[in-house]
Amino acid sequence: MEQKINCAQACINGCVLGDQCPNIEYREAASKFIAETSLDRMLQIAEERLKRKMTEPPKWVFPDEQ
Repeated sequence: MEQKINCAQACINGCVLGDQCPNIEYREAASKFIAETSLDRMLQIAEERLKRKMTEPPKWVFPDEQ
């Protein structure tokens, strides 16, 4: 039986479900990225993303009118 939890809240200090985690492939991909990517490269990726985000036009969200 698959457990339903809010990983963003429950696993803030690490995965609480271990091998039963429904998002295990993401955990493995993140671990591989961290192991194979230098901190300088991670900072470069973050800086590039921030620059892209700053140049994107704003996205307006309108609430549903009732």
